[in-house]
Amino acid sequence: MESCFRIAQNPGTPVEQRVAARRRVGCPGRLVWKDARSATRFASVLIRDVSETGAYVECLNGTPIPLYRLVFLQAERHPQHQDELPVLRQTKVLAAVYRVDAPRPASGTPQGYGLRLLIEPRRAAASRAQCQQDLAATATRASA
Repeated sequence: MESCFRIAQNPGTPVEQRVAARRRVGCPGRLVWKDARSATRFASVLIRDVSETGAYVECLNGTPIPLYRLVFLQAERHPQHQDELPVLRQTKVLAAVYRVDAPRPASGTPQGYGLRLLIEPRRAAASRAQCQQDLAATATRASA
């Protein structure tokens, strides 16, 4: 079993709360979603950073997207970005908008969106499999 210990820190020191490391990229992409009337909407974005569980995209154009809306994130296919975006190897990745930046004064569209990618990270899958194996072993010992 793995034990986790929290290191005491000064109260004024910010704590890094990310689950996975972020990779800085500058890849063009697109957000696709359905609005309240079930009309398909598009927005051109620039993917600024990405991790196993999330991404931050800068909005270039399109209508504003409400908070908690489900969207599909598509990265443009460039050979130089293939290794940088292992999470986005699929054609479309389902994501939820969990942060909306302040709107630009000129256009009224938000400057960017924080997205939670709705794919299962490898680490969580491995951890869940290990827990299931441990439970099965405990159940086997208890019944014997």
